[in-house]
Amino acid sequence: MQDRPPIGAYLCRDCLWNGPVPGGSRPRCPACGSPRGLVHDERDSLAIAHIDCDAFFAAVEKRENPELADRPVIIGGGRRGVVSTACYVARIYGVRSAMPMFKALEACPDAVVIRPRMALYAQVGRQVRDMMRALTPLVEPLSIDEAFLDLGGTERLHGASPALTLARFAKSVEEEIGISVSVGLSYNKFLAKIASDRDKPRGFSIIGRAEAKAFLAGEPVGILPGVGRVAQERLARAGIRRIGDIAARSLPDLMRIAGNDAQRLARLATGEDARRVEPERAAKSISSETTFDADIAGLDALEPILWELAEKVATRLRAGSIAGRTVVLKLKTRDFRNRTRTVSGLAPTQLATRLYAAARQMLAAECDGTAFRLIGIGAADLVDGALADQGDLADREVVREKSRETAIAALRERFGDSIVKRGLSLRNAPPASGGRKRDDGNDG
Repeated sequence: MQDRPPIGAYLCRDCLWNGPVPGGSRPRCPACGSPRGLVHDERDSLAIAHIDCDAFFAAVEKRENPELADRPVIIGGGRRGVVSTACYVARIYGVRSAMPMFKALEACPDAVVIRPRMALYAQVGRQVRDMMRALTPLVEPLSIDEAFLDLGGTERLHGASPALTLARFAKSVEEEIGISVSVGLSYNKFLAKIASDRDKPRGFSIIGRAEAKAFLAGEPVGILPGVGRVAQERLARAGIRRIGDIAARSLPDLMRIAGNDAQRLARLATGEDARRVEPERAAKSISSETTFDADIAGLDALEPILWELAEKVATRLRAGSIAGRTVVLKLKTRDFRNRTRTVSGLAPTQLATRLYAAARQMLAAECDGTAFRLIGIGAADLVDGALADQGDLADREVVREKSRETAIAALRERFGDSIVKRGLSLRNAPPASGGRKRDDGNDG
């Protein structure tokens, strides 16, 4: 086991040199000259981390195609879709996640637009997750590209403090996987999440106990979890715009303003968060959706799109070793009204054919001439994948369907998604933009 470095020691995040803080107003690593040093009085006494992959989808695409390294890259769809992810070059032009694609292209007309490849991103995400689990069993995934970790008690295992272990991890991800991550380290989840956003990309930021209240005082209330636009407006009407304004109010006063949420806000405003890192938070549903370039009406036009979405959901169910007993159909009309339809009580399935059949029946009932701008399909009421598609005397076809889809999945894994296409998906249909929320694929 390595000796614990002295408080305030310098840790180089590039070569991992660990020693006394170099002199000068802008110290550099004495071993490699890097300016990316980590210095903090509480560095080696903190253990709760938030790790977030930097511009994940775009980073994976740049890894796959090095010619894109210096280009602005947007992951998304057609002009009526939304931005899933924008690389940091594109962000310089003002492109942001969830921005309508037409606005993104107005801001950055030279951007390279790539439709999402969720199977690829899921594969890379699993690689990063496996590396996290090698650090600690206490890994709580939040989405495909971020998670909380609790490294308390791992010093003997890794021969290093959590901070040094995390620096090694970030370096390994870059070298072995070819993407970068940002790390936030603190004494609770709330502050670790804030810290990881402070120094992106390739960041490593620390918020300690001694500085937490002073740091939070000047931050906008919008960084508090659960405080969205409506809540921000309500607090602003009461003169509360900064977290320090919350901390300065008495609890009775705050309860008149924020109601049942007052106590939670008061605790967060002083840097308190008792939530534990909960490993492997169970997903509630797996889904996929797409927004069209032009509104679509009619079952014939929507069927092939629904089938492709069902295949994507089936792929994610298999990858997660889970199965669904409920199928959800989501539609959005041209006037942005949502229609959600559900069928439950199904035998557990990972099969695209079964998901599609249930969703198609619901879709047929909705095709009354209405034009839709979005369609989505999801699997919910999730169970262990070992229970999926076992069949019985009344349903012998499921075994054949499972064999076919397993064989097709193996071919696609080896030769690419386009090697095998179902006839239904080859029908001519209006183009879909592919616009998705960032957490598409896991709505849990």
